[in-house]
Amino acid sequence: MNLTLSEVTATLSELPAVLGRYLLTIEVADILDIAIMVFVLYKLLALVQTTKAASLLKGLMVFMTTLFLSYLFHLNGIYYLLSRMVEVGALALVILFQPEIRRILEEMGSRRILAFFTHAENVGEVEQTIGQTVLACTEMSQSRTGALIVFEREILLDDMVRSGTVLDASVSSELLKNIFFVKAPMHDGAVIIRHGRVLGAGCMLPLSKNVNLSRDLGMRHRAGIGMSENSDAVVVIVSEETGSISVATGGMLKRHLKAETLENLLRNELLPQEEDETDKQKFSLSGLLRARKNGGA
Repeated sequence: MNLTLSEVTATLSELPAVLGRYLLTIEVADILDIAIMVFVLYKLLALVQTTKAASLLKGLMVFMTTLFLSYLFHLNGIYYLLSRMVEVGALALVILFQPEIRRILEEMGSRRILAFFTHAENVGEVEQTIGQTVLACTEMSQSRTGALIVFEREILLDDMVRSGTVLDASVSSELLKNIFFVKAPMHDGAVIIRHGRVLGAGCMLPLSKNVNLSRDLGMRHRAGIGMSENSDAVVVIVSEETGSISVATGGMLKRHLKAETLENLLRNELLPQEEDETDKQKFSLSGLLRARKNGGA
């Protein structure tokens, strides 16, 4: 059925009255139903927005807008072609968004279903992880041992983990130093940390495609930057040539960091900002160094 412009205008003019009558019929159960749907939809959109699927979603919105405009202005040829494409659109979306759909289902089916909705984390465990990582990087920097440590955040890195050796271990400075020991079988790959635990080691990361990177950056730095370009992960890099410590986030590299700067940067990126100052110092680098000194005395 083709609508004229006057009919469309008349329909739009009656819309406020129709909405008013509808609002009078809404009950508490309806409000709760809508709130739950909005919350779940928001979480799904937030997850999609942090992945490459965001561009596909924008393309879908352009497609649907074009379909509506072609119907509104009687562009019959365009409308016919687009409407035929809609018939296979559901299957196409499943194919295009297959990695994201699989990740969502894995997340909802795992023990981290609570984190899927609340992103709740064990702050104390992450605190200890940061302290142990800073301690390990400080000692590897002094011995010029190359290291590549990835802290996973919202975007899951399961594909990267499967490229290496899957682990499930608490983070400690000794474990990290053993993994990146020059003669260890997994020292050339990356360690991936999820919620304060080592998820995998010897993992392969995508190299950065940025042609403007400095030529003195080696493969380890380019892999770290590439990982930060393709996800929201925080990547810590220790140079094997110079021993300098760097951090890559969002495709940007911060180089030549001191231990205190590295610790503060990781806290700002990985911990809730409302955290109490006393808790921040519980597993600090200075505390770990003092504990090691007292233990060796």
